[in-house]
Amino acid sequence: MSKRSDEIRNKYIQNPPEGMTADDIRHMSEDDLLDMDYFLNEDDEFGEDFPGAEGFYIF
Repeated sequence: MSKRSDEIRNKYIQNPPEGMTADDIRHMSEDDLLDMDYFLNEDDEFGEDFPGAEGFYIF
């Protein structure tokens, strides 16, 4: 496993997402772990200061 996936795994073992347990995280494949992390953080890439972050509007 890569160092990054170990960091992610430890992060989610300490604080598992809702509906999961630390044991679930321990037994996840590296690919599943990275997919879950991406899904949980996909909106965080740009932050709240990014134009359009407040929503999508049709005028």
